[in-house]
Amino acid sequence: MQSSNLILFTFLGLVILSTLLPPLDARAFFVFGDSLVDSGNNNYLMTEARADTFPYGIDYPTHRATGRFSNGFNIPDLISQYIGSEPPLPCLSPELRGEKLLVGANFASAGVGILNDTGFQFANIMRIDEQLQKFTEYQRTLRSYIGAEKAKELVNKALVLITVGGNDFVNNYYLLPYSARSREFSLPDYVNYLTFEYKKILLRLYDYGARRVLVTGTGPLGCAPAEIALRSTDGNCAEELMRATDLFNPKIVQFLKELNSQYGSDVFTAANSNRMHFDFVMNPKAYGFKTAKIACCGEGRYNGIGICSRLSNLCKNRDEHVFWDAYHPTERANRLIVNRMMTGSTDYMSPMNLSTILALDEIH
Repeated sequence: MQSSNLILFTFLGLVILSTLLPPLDARAFFVFGDSLVDSGNNNYLMTEARADTFPYGIDYPTHRATGRFSNGFNIPDLISQYIGSEPPLPCLSPELRGEKLLVGANFASAGVGILNDTGFQFANIMRIDEQLQKFTEYQRTLRSYIGAEKAKELVNKALVLITVGGNDFVNNYYLLPYSARSREFSLPDYVNYLTFEYKKILLRLYDYGARRVLVTGTGPLGCAPAEIALRSTDGNCAEELMRATDLFNPKIVQFLKELNSQYGSDVFTAANSNRMHFDFVMNPKAYGFKTAKIACCGEGRYNGIGICSRLSNLCKNRDEHVFWDAYHPTERANRLIVNRMMTGSTDYMSPMNLSTILALDEIH
């Protein structure tokens, strides 16, 4: 009798557990990169590269700072909404356990770049090598939770986003008038070096099981309010940083094509972040913005000097601004970017947009 009761209770427990957990065929989402996609990892690190105080998060549902470098949702949040999932938790969050593991994880950390010496002034940030190491640790935890076979399937079917590269210019090569990297490399040679190192990062992601990877280039770096304030005398985008952008992004598209050819499938998709941003930076009124030069939150020229804090200038209507702070888009600008990722033509997404990817994967 006791044995029968034990079997019954075990069966009922499994039934209840199966109703509480998300289905294993739901698509997981993994995020790597910098502050454009960091959802709060730096909150757990001793670093100045944080967004955990007001007015960050002023338009987030809780109206509280979350560690996102935005007034509201960031790009991973909005992609999660499109794919019908909750946003993955920061990998350093103590809440990332149990069923939350099945949603995926966000490994991004503000301040990082492709190179490990990028963002050195921020001290304790999770550089890209550490993010990849955390990914392997996550997978070990996942295997212990759902078994090796199902864990491998979840990772292989997951959507992966990586956004990195901008800091390698603004917080490395151009950080100082005569930075170590600018003395070591001409700009074209530096771009070649960056793309070589970026390729190695993506190869590691593939080795760790990623099979659907969305890779962004940099936005129009010279058009950020910080760079206009520091480098432009006439209010136009800073030319040297725009040159860097124009050299870097085509290289990304080219080597992604080579990798896809090498693997015999469209593992990697290039998102033309520069074009996505540039559309409304150059013609903000056509997209309902009032300004693409003045940040909503900041100080000094174009609100591009210093950090966004309680003491900063703060605009009343965030939807009128392309930039939230000196470098990061507003939630509304992020929505336009993600919309391009989902439905944009091959001018924006190569070889296909995210909606097409999701539809093809649904068929297979």
